[in-house]
Amino acid sequence: MAGDAKTSAEYIQHHLTNLTYGRLPDGSWGFAHSAEEAAAMGFYAVHVDSMAWSIGLGFVFLLIFGVTARKATSGVPGGLQNAVEMVVETIEETTSSIFSHKNPMVAPMALTIFVWVFLMNLMDLVPVDWLPELAVILGLSHMKVVPTTDVNITMAMALTIFVAVIFYSVKCKGVIGFTKELTLHPFPSVFAIPINFLLEFVTLIAKPLSLGLRLFGNMFAGEMIFILIAILFSSAIWFLVGGVLQWAWAVFHVLIITLQAYIFAVLSVVYMAQAHDVEDH
Repeated sequence: MAGDAKTSAEYIQHHLTNLTYGRLPDGSWGFAHSAEEAAAMGFYAVHVDSMAWSIGLGFVFLLIFGVTARKATSGVPGGLQNAVEMVVETIEETTSSIFSHKNPMVAPMALTIFVWVFLMNLMDLVPVDWLPELAVILGLSHMKVVPTTDVNITMAMALTIFVAVIFYSVKCKGVIGFTKELTLHPFPSVFAIPINFLLEFVTLIAKPLSLGLRLFGNMFAGEMIFILIAILFSSAIWFLVGGVLQWAWAVFHVLIITLQAYIFAVLSVVYMAQAHDVEDH
C-alpha cells in the first residue's frame, strides 16, 4: 500500500480525489492540495487529470487507427489491423441493425464512442498506486487516471449525445413535429398535454442520465474495489490474498470495461435512431 503513513480512510480518499485546479481560499488560483480545498473551489474548478487523460487517450485512438489505415494491406493483415477491422465490422453491423436511416455520421460516432470509452476504461487495469505515486514524485498532490470514474467526464459525453439527439429530432421532425411528440404522446388529446409533456420530458431527460450515470457508476465501483484490494497489500499476512483477488478482479474487469463501452455506443445509436423516427402525429 502506497503511503504507509496514511490510514485506510486517507488512502481511499487520496485515490478518489482529482487533481483540481481552481480558485484557492486566499483568492489565488492553483491546484488544490486536499479534497476539502477541491470542494471549496466550486463549479469553476477543473479536474486537470480527467481532462488530460481523456484528451490524451483520444489522441491514442486517432494514432492507432491512423497508423493502421496507412499500413493497411489487402494481403495477410497483422495483429493490429485484425483487431481494428474486427472492431470496425462489429460496430458497423451493430449500427446497421439498429439505425435504418441515412446519416453517415452515426456509424463513425458509434465507433469513436466505443474505442474512446474503452481506452478510458482500460486505464482501470493499471495498478492503482503506480501513476498516483509517480505524480506525487513529480510534485502533483493527486492523480486519478480513469476518466470514466469522474462523473463530469461521463456526463459531458452523455450531454453531447443528448444535444445531437435534440438537433436531429428537430431537423427530421421539424419544430412542430417534435413539439407534438412531446405533447400528444402517448395520449392524443389536447386535454392530456400536461400529462403527456411530463411523461415525455422524463423520458427525454432519462437519456443522458442513463448514459452518463451508468458508465460512471460501474467504473467508479470497479475502481473502488481495486483500491480496497490494494489496502490488503499493507499487511504481509494478506499480501498473497490481495494478489489473487487483484488478478481475479482484473480478469473479470476486462469484460466490464468492454461491455460498458459497448453499451454506451449502442444506446447512443438507439437514441439517434429514435431522433430520426418520423411518425404521423
